[in-house]
Amino acid sequence: MPQNTPPFAYGKDPLTAGKALALARGEAGGVLSEPVLRKVRASQQAVEAIVAAGDPVYGVNTGFGPLCTTRISAADTRQLQLNILKSHSVGVGQPVRQEIARLMLVLKLHALAQGYSGVREQTLKRILWHLEEGIIPVVPSQGSVGASGDLAPLAHLFLPLIGLGEVQCGETTCPAGEVLTARGMEPLALGPKEGLALINGTQFIAAHAVVVVEKMHSCLSQADIIGAMMIEGLQGSVKPFHKKLHQLRPFQGVQHVAGRIRSLLKGSEILEDHIDCDRVQDPYSLRCIPQVHGASRNAWLHLKELVETELNAVTDNPVIIDEALTISGGNFHGQPLAMALDYACLAASELGNISDRRIYLALEGNSTGLPALLMENTGLNSGYMMLQYTSAALASENKGLCFPASADSIPTSMGQEDHVSMGSISGRKALRVLENVEKILAIELLTAAQAFEFRKPLKSGWFLEQAHALVRRRVAFAREDRVFATDIEKGLEIIRSRELIGLLDSFSETKKLSLKTPLDPLFETY
Repeated sequence: MPQNTPPFAYGKDPLTAGKALALARGEAGGVLSEPVLRKVRASQQAVEAIVAAGDPVYGVNTGFGPLCTTRISAADTRQLQLNILKSHSVGVGQPVRQEIARLMLVLKLHALAQGYSGVREQTLKRILWHLEEGIIPVVPSQGSVGASGDLAPLAHLFLPLIGLGEVQCGETTCPAGEVLTARGMEPLALGPKEGLALINGTQFIAAHAVVVVEKMHSCLSQADIIGAMMIEGLQGSVKPFHKKLHQLRPFQGVQHVAGRIRSLLKGSEILEDHIDCDRVQDPYSLRCIPQVHGASRNAWLHLKELVETELNAVTDNPVIIDEALTISGGNFHGQPLAMALDYACLAASELGNISDRRIYLALEGNSTGLPALLMENTGLNSGYMMLQYTSAALASENKGLCFPASADSIPTSMGQEDHVSMGSISGRKALRVLENVEKILAIELLTAAQAFEFRKPLKSGWFLEQAHALVRRRVAFAREDRVFATDIEKGLEIIRSRELIGLLDSFSETKKLSLKTPLDPLFETY
């Protein structure tokens, strides 16, 4: 972020996926402003008044879930909050990576700071301390059903507040109590409702959704670039990307992709060389890039819009409007994000599916000037044959992951929570699919670069020539068989580093190549 950018005000400033990632990565700072803290104090005082009055309010002076009719004495309200963090810490499986846990802290802090949850100022400041000091709770990846919020993951996230659980300091995992003692700090004694406020919410689902938004955007952007390079390698036609064609069926994502491909192919000698060839039309995996990539773009846009709503929402229960009005509702239910994540999961899988089809197409040897398997001396050499086996395996694995988690629901809490979203599974699956798509795109990048080479001495447009040179600085043209797993790993490094996107952005900024479309504000920011 620019140096003059003021720190993000938790509970006040609008949060986006990009801002959340910057805060989680330490690329931006966040503060709890005095106006926000005044709202937080007022909400906490309202909870104290409720306890003093003795009127039953769920989770403040009653038990949880099916125990909601069990009254808790004023003397036991604090112990109740301590117990909920302990009893709900039932997560299993590998811990989520630190970035996800950091995002969960960012998102929870922003939600609680809006002043509708009854938490204390010192609790928010302790969460902020964990972020600023890089003392990140260890959160198991499994155990949430996505309603009533992400209970188990959030319970683990906040165990360190009471001196329990584990934290990561860099690469080291330590008991949270030991870290607090070493820092001269005491565990918090939670006030009424605080334990419930900490674990009720969708921050596990939302944190995964934020990463999905970023990673899917990267895959979409690079898929267009690699697809354009493959069009050149296979001498595909530019006509299917004509602006007038897509004005007749004006889906935003489709128009955006078609415009990008036209820009990427602009000035190509390769296109000019076969403009009068006899081929009438290309296979779908080339011809329908706008329709397929564009549909996935639309799915990404839908997810981004819903994520931005969720990031600025209060997903606690009950919600403390004021001393006279508390509402026990369902803002914790993960369905709004669960369904969108399942849609995004399918859209990401399709991006990998069509990429695998282009890889296969490049190996067939049906394009003039391209040898079968993209190598001259085959028989002795297998060429690029086996790379497509890997992309096929990854594409097939993704198809198996596309069953929507949100289509399932298992009653919990003795029937009190009788419809749950399974959104936590939606988020985890979407990330798995996208990680596979990155690998498929890496293989297509290598394949497209190999095909591209056979078009020399003809040149493509200026950007695609530079993109091809970038690949060649890492991976040499293959004249004979070698251990291609090493090449794939280098290709994957290019995809994950987003160097192609950086290259594209730098050219656009210097106006050496105009690659902007009117829809960039929709599809290039988050």
